[in-house]
Amino acid sequence: MNINYSVKLSDLVESMGIEIYYQPDNYESAEVKIADVNRPGLQLTGFYDYFVPDRLQIIGIVETTYLKELSSEARLQKFEKLFCHGIPALVICHDIEPYPECLEAAKAHNIAILSTNQDTSDFMAAVIAYLKVQLAPRITRHGVLVEVYGEGLLILGESGVGKSETAIELVKRGHRLIADDAVEIKKVSDTTLVGSASEIIKHYIELRGIGVINVRRLFGIGAVKPTERIDLVINLEDWKEHFMYDRLGLDNQYTTILDVQVPSLIVPVKPGRNLAVITEVAAMNHRQKKMGYNSALELTEQINQYFSANTPTE
Repeated sequence: MNINYSVKLSDLVESMGIEIYYQPDNYESAEVKIADVNRPGLQLTGFYDYFVPDRLQIIGIVETTYLKELSSEARLQKFEKLFCHGIPALVICHDIEPYPECLEAAKAHNIAILSTNQDTSDFMAAVIAYLKVQLAPRITRHGVLVEVYGEGLLILGESGVGKSETAIELVKRGHRLIADDAVEIKKVSDTTLVGSASEIIKHYIELRGIGVINVRRLFGIGAVKPTERIDLVINLEDWKEHFMYDRLGLDNQYTTILDVQVPSLIVPVKPGRNLAVITEVAAMNHRQKKMGYNSALELTEQINQYFSANTPTE
């Protein structure tokens, strides 16, 4: 099921440090629903084919210079036609004063006029990045998200398999907790997933037999992190005696989340296995693979070379 997310215009203004020139009556309820933005240069000349009014509209020096050459009546008509489509807001860059005709049309159509001192291109890049995260498709998965040696590890498994115990041991070893029990995952690009915890359970871990603890209070601010990219999925499962587990690590396994394939491992759990150490090694090994080194391939090549060199030829 597709869910359309939105961002309150007031939240965007506060997060991006934008100034308000004109605040309409509907300012608090106004929303932005599309991550893309638009520079309405063509629209100001009268071309409205393929125009998407739900996008945030941004103008800079080019557009204001064009409007300067027009008469006051023509400028008012341009802004009237743009604002009648019900755009979320108009942002003017470079701290340029809005034309009186712009404010007049904005008041008539209840459109917010905003201002920033940033360069137009820089502001567009920043606001698109912000909206991409806020409007990203998302899902909640039962698991634990930790940062280990700079790698975001999503630990999955049945309830009681040892996910939280592994996480608390990793925290004790100097790594950081992002989320326990419920991980909110956002798809911020076609290849990138970012995980976080909901505000209600942020920094908390439940340990059976002890109860709920606050990791930030117990281990300090350095033991937690608000968000982290998901680089590797580790599936914990009870050891199956007759199951053929991967012994070399040559097979690439993936877990699909929000249509993104994330490298994954299956780690069997049984008494005596130190899951925190195994997780640390998995993080370091995955990092090495990303840097171009694969120990399993190196060992396989050495074995092949050995047998080739020691096999008698007829």
